Amino acid sequence: MKGDIFHILNRGVDKRKIFLNNKDYLRFANNLNGFNTVKNVRSYSERCNKNVDVARPLNEELVDVLCWSLMSNHPHILVLEKDDSNTGKFSRKVFDGYTKYFNKINDRSGVLFQGRTKIIPIHKDSHFLWIPFYIMANPLDLFQSNWRENGIKNPKKAFEFLINYKWSSLQDLIGKDNFPNIVNKKLFYELYNTNEKDFKREFIQWLEEFKGGYNFDE
Repeated sequence: MKGDIFHILNRGVDKRKIFLNNKDYLRFANNLNGFNTVKNVRSYSERCNKNVDVARPLNEELVDVLCWSLMSNHPHILVLEKDDSNTGKFSRKVFDGYTKYFNKINDRSGVLFQGRTKIIPIHKDSHFLWIPFYIMANPLDLFQSNWRENGIKNPKKAFEFLINYKWSSLQDLIGKDNFPNIVNKKLFYELYNTNEKDFKREFIQWLEEFKGGYNFDE
């Protein structure tokens, strides 16, 4: 429903990689912006192979994207729904559009993602407060594979790794433009009562305090 927050995720079928190179990551990232519109998208596919991050009027967007990250076999997206059923429309556009692109350039057919996309409502305060950190910490799989189970051994180096990971909203939310028109930074800061400087500090604190054993993919 309008005003609700959802965690969107799906994995490659058979746990396969869905992003094989930087061009694939870029395509999906651009889809997060390009398909976030109430209008039909026609010419956008012609522009997706460039780092095109075009702003549009807020009243044309299906959802407000709050944060996101892309891993080789799955994406995570946190959104606030702007009208009833818009989250489903947004996810279908993004995932179906990417599947068509991927199948075409790899000369394949059939499904790319594992079943229906998960659209998980965020109800609990604890879930709401932790989910942005968890989503943008996902790339730590490439830094310390057991961080979810055992916590983070070196939070400082972990944060340095994350702020240099391109396929995430973290850079934008701490004041370094990466894909600045995907996320609604103003809304994110309002919802989480933070700003660029404070969020950087809060993220480092979260990494230091995270002890493992949590799973927000369910």
